Amino acid sequence: MAEKNERAIKVVAENRKARFNYAIEDTVETGIALTGTEVKSLRSGKSTIAESYADTKDGEIWLINANIPEYLQANRFNHEPKRPRKLLLHRKQINKLMGAVDREGMTLIPLKLYFNERGRAKLLLAIAKGKKLHDKRESEKKRDWSREKGRLLRARG
Repeated sequence: MAEKNERAIKVVAENRKARFNYAIEDTVETGIALTGTEVKSLRSGKSTIAESYADTKDGEIWLINANIPEYLQANRFNHEPKRPRKLLLHRKQINKLMGAVDREGMTLIPLKLYFNERGRAKLLLAIAKGKKLHDKRESEKKRDWSREKGRLLRARG
């Protein structure tokens, strides 16, 4: 049998501060509606989702404030870098996310923008609740202690 050409997951953008600023409850993998020049720009690896969030509008979920820079070779057929982009989800998933945002005061935060094994652009979306300042300090203490504990164990042998 012929071997399949396996592709690895290629991470384009990651929101590393999200896990520090928010308590992540659940994650959902979503598709994202993009134009051709946006896909080409993403494949070159230039994108930021650090200040972005997802919002509900007219029964749909949209990614707001994600920056995908213009593709240089596209001239006049280019896209707007910070336009709202529709997230592709099943109706059941949309209702679950909308319920969490409306009832429980949660926020929809993008964690990772990547290309899956099939070459499709996907977004890892988290249902999260904002951390208070004392929670952030406590998570920082835990992280520092685990780092120090690892150093001590390595020094012992």
